Amino acid sequence: MRKFDIVVPCHFGLESVLKKEIMDLGYDTTEVADGRITFAGDADAVCRANIGLRSAERVLMKIGSFHAESFEELFQGTKALAWEEYIPENGKFWVTKASSVKSKLFSPSDIQSIMKKAMVERMKESYHTDWFKEDGESFPVRVFLMKDEVTVTLDTTGSSLHKRGYRKLESKAPIAENLAAALIELTPWRADRILIDPFCGSGTIPIEAAMIAAGIAPGMHRNFTAENWTHLITPQNWQDVRDEAEDAVDLNIDTDIQGYDLDPDMIEIARINAQKAGVADLIHFQTRDVADLSHRKKYGFIITNPPYGERIGDQQELPSLYHTIGKRYRALDSWSLYLITAYDQAEKFIGRKADKNRKIYNGMIKTYYYQFLGPKPPRKKYTPEGGAQQKEAENEE
Repeated sequence: MRKFDIVVPCHFGLESVLKKEIMDLGYDTTEVADGRITFAGDADAVCRANIGLRSAERVLMKIGSFHAESFEELFQGTKALAWEEYIPENGKFWVTKASSVKSKLFSPSDIQSIMKKAMVERMKESYHTDWFKEDGESFPVRVFLMKDEVTVTLDTTGSSLHKRGYRKLESKAPIAENLAAALIELTPWRADRILIDPFCGSGTIPIEAAMIAAGIAPGMHRNFTAENWTHLITPQNWQDVRDEAEDAVDLNIDTDIQGYDLDPDMIEIARINAQKAGVADLIHFQTRDVADLSHRKKYGFIITNPPYGERIGDQQELPSLYHTIGKRYRALDSWSLYLITAYDQAEKFIGRKADKNRKIYNGMIKTYYYQFLGPKPPRKKYTPEGGAQQKEAENEE
């Protein structure tokens, strides 16, 4: 079976999360770079990555790489690639995005134009024609230039993987679904532990948590550009992987996942989104102020994306808001708090220095994922009847 080099971009700062996800799918990574991971796999691997990866931005099929410091070198390097092995004669092809970092060639529009011309010249020679109708399937090209090294890929995904298909309605500044999933995966939370998002907005963090708990693959209910590349990936490949994903779903689980928001309209939107995601029965949404946050049980998790000025536009409100977050967190017994924000005074007003802090780029905004760690729950006593439970508790964190 044909093998591909598969390049998977992600948010900067979340490479370790994505690497673990790829390894959990059964693949070894071959390269880790800022904002992307590369691994080798067959057609099924392309399908599994698109359907199963939670923190990925998209899945790219690598065509080749070369060094280029001039437009002539870019042209010749692009022309040397075996485009005819990927794009049929009637395929629609273009460079949908070019990014350049620390490279002599830095104009995206020039890079896109020159590469398109080079692709045409190569395919003229391969298909013995001077004209391409481009009325067939789409083959969008993405190219990265890093220190004059050019990596050329085909985008198998289409719309970014954060578009799961369930969020038809959203708040003014929603967190991306793939970022929300990654934030959860950075914690030791498991389905049998309490999780609350007191700023849930349209419900993304609770919904992603419920999907993780139930084993629902994020790409199960959406389509991908490469589904039309039947000469590279067959419909059976896609069907087999979707069947695998369906078999992994378990909705018969006990969870305590809660989402609060001060805006009742947002709570209604969150409920609608959870219904579309198939996890409405696993989440309790409630109109509630963070000032009223409480829970009688121990060892729970707060995972949240509170306002941080860029969204609400009033920096004067932030000290009081973060002071309230800290006050309510301290009132909880043995809980952990995980909070992503761009507000640089968050720790000061929460009233405690974070145990861990991770820099994550949320689009172009530099944010920090503050991690305030509570104690681990005590291990359960071993009994012959509860042996499996004991083992699960030991491996939980």
